[in-house]
Amino acid sequence: MNRVGIVYHPLNKDAVSLAKKLAGFLRSSGVKSWLSSAWEGDEVRENVNGSDLILTIGGDGTILRAAQAVAPYSVPITGINLGRLGFLTELAPDEAIEKLPALLAGGGWLDERAMLEAEIVIAGEGRESTHRFFALNDVVVARGEIARIIDVEASIDGKPLTTYKADGVIIATATGSTGYSLSAGGPVLNPQADDFLLVPILPYLSLRHPLVLPPKTVVELKVGTIHKAVLSVDGHISLPLVGGTGIIIRHSPIKTRFLRVNPKDSFYGTLKRKLKG
Repeated sequence: MNRVGIVYHPLNKDAVSLAKKLAGFLRSSGVKSWLSSAWEGDEVRENVNGSDLILTIGGDGTILRAAQAVAPYSVPITGINLGRLGFLTELAPDEAIEKLPALLAGGGWLDERAMLEAEIVIAGEGRESTHRFFALNDVVVARGEIARIIDVEASIDGKPLTTYKADGVIIATATGSTGYSLSAGGPVLNPQADDFLLVPILPYLSLRHPLVLPPKTVVELKVGTIHKAVLSVDGHISLPLVGGTGIIIRHSPIKTRFLRVNPKDSFYGTLKRKLKG
């Protein structure tokens, strides 16, 4: 590897310190590097092209932010965990420098994760909307500031499914199945699966069962005309939705790639340990 990016959580002093330490280690190893805050997506995009690896320092949220910028370039990510659960991260801070040389030498294995593509269709704009987002974890349509349920019409492959009367609806990838979707009653999918989930949030007198959808499925959600709602993408992109707005969600051709060093069969052991089951 010749060029490595380091993307860190800007409000975590330990993350900033470790980022500088790793940059020094890379420099002494003859590897070029660049540093950027995970909150500066445009800056990450400007630097990522031509990079061989992205090291993230923080938690899963840091990885989700980095993936938005990095995934279209197919550059792999290795996460160093300074967060809490760390489902997506790979290394502990004290083993980062110990295991980094093996990665720089071409070791490890690639873990590819499916992503979703969400397109906002604003009432009156037809299907020519250019508001498009990519999600590694989930796309959520939920109620706004007022504590009342909303109506969300759901269609699958152009055919009406139901109108959810709920706090909202989650569309989650297999990676996101251990996040918000899980707390809303969704199942856990193997992270390498291309299937994705449709999970209602606290439904009231409407369809309450989570659905597992094959990768070619196209889901359309439409907010009831009298409601105001919020669109959340991977928990850090948040946009207000007026009544009548539609969101089309489909499997993305883009995948997030992780460079791993831990055994391939470690997911279920990690799942038990993280969730303390």
